[in-house]
Amino acid sequence: MANTVLLNNLAHQDFKVVTRFGAEFGDNISSALAFPTEFIELQKEYPILFRKNPETQKFHATVLLGLSQGENLFLNPSVKAGWDAYYIPAVIARGPFLIGFQSDGDNHKVPVIHIDLDHPKANDEKGYPLFLEHGGNGPYLDHIASILKIIHEGIAMQDAMFHAFSELGLIESVDIEIDLNSGEKQRLVGNFTINEEKLIALGGDHLEKLSKLGFLPLAYAVISSMTNIRRLTEIKNKKK
Repeated sequence: MANTVLLNNLAHQDFKVVTRFGAEFGDNISSALAFPTEFIELQKEYPILFRKNPETQKFHATVLLGLSQGENLFLNPSVKAGWDAYYIPAVIARGPFLIGFQSDGDNHKVPVIHIDLDHPKANDEKGYPLFLEHGGNGPYLDHIASILKIIHEGIAMQDAMFHAFSELGLIESVDIEIDLNSGEKQRLVGNFTINEEKLIALGGDHLEKLSKLGFLPLAYAVISSMTNIRRLTEIKNKKK
């Protein structure tokens, strides 16, 4: 269970965070949450898929990291960071940090950084320091703040994005079938994507609306990302 507290430069002056990725840190997962604010970067390396919460019927986005449960094909202990891709999904890159909220003097909720003290990457012995010697934020903590901003802003816009896609009938279910060199066949179900033909067929007004909302390039990013399933298959074939 997480031991989450508000981060501050007095109580956590000596805290450090390991920035390497690996199974020992809980990074051996086959998919991770993704946010609209990072689709453009994610689509260069990962398949972006949609999934639907069966209880709320709301969509959320994920990136595919592996083809079997508990498999992350991007983990590679031979590379410096332990992760063999240029961009790392924000929900993983954030490590032990989370977004929390506290009231300011005008009763407005403002986002603040929290840390899970029991996270395997958080310690007081090795890794990057969070604060400078005299109390200011260190470069690593500034980097984490930018990652948390991606998540925070992505959460704020995702419902509107999915509403726009659904309203225009762009979301369709997709079953992914994979043939490995070993002869093994894998089938991934329960996923959704953007129907490219329907997107292309949209009238000018609908396209303009998507564009003004900033959702048109995100739709194309999702479509483009599907070619990365081939990349995952190639990585897995090499590891067999």
